[in-house]
Amino acid sequence: MPSRPARFSHVIGVDDAPFAREHRGDVPVVGAVFAGLRLEGVLSTRVRRDGRNATAAIAAMISGCRFYAQAQVVLLQGIAVAGFNVVDIAALHDALALPVVVVARRLPDLPAIRDALLSRVRGGRRKWALIERAGPMEPVAGVYVQRAGISLEDAGALISRLSVHGRLPEPLRAAHLIAGGLATGESRGRA
Repeated sequence: MPSRPARFSHVIGVDDAPFAREHRGDVPVVGAVFAGLRLEGVLSTRVRRDGRNATAAIAAMISGCRFYAQAQVVLLQGIAVAGFNVVDIAALHDALALPVVVVARRLPDLPAIRDALLSRVRGGRRKWALIERAGPMEPVAGVYVQRAGISLEDAGALISRLSVHGRLPEPLRAAHLIAGGLATGESRGRA
């Protein structure tokens, strides 16, 4: 049975950096390590744009860091990073032995994503299968989630507790801002 939400005090939020539409190659991915509402550290790795290495790269980034022993939950801002490099959330959960929660502000347009994957992205069938395997996006705490290793109730309580400046939990908001600043020199957009 999953731990109660109050025990989820050490959270790593993961988001990718913005990149130009014509960019090919690797894209930075940032992890913001939080203890409660305090930023404790920053992690980074790189993944291939529209590639297949997001799950392994994120697992290695987290398992290889000094914060891993205290980590209790991983939050992802979307199930894909660097375009269509889809994270296998069940495999990430298994690799890290930590709950994984995908957070989205809005319900994604899944038919459009499916069409794009199947018609324009190399390995699109496999990537679409990973999205389907993650389960439907579920509304909770003003956002939508997919999850592995945590109940919807606990995910909602965690998101509510960590969402101080809007609907996005602070670990994801910080990862988004840091990734933007890293890639462009200053953070932009809504976080």
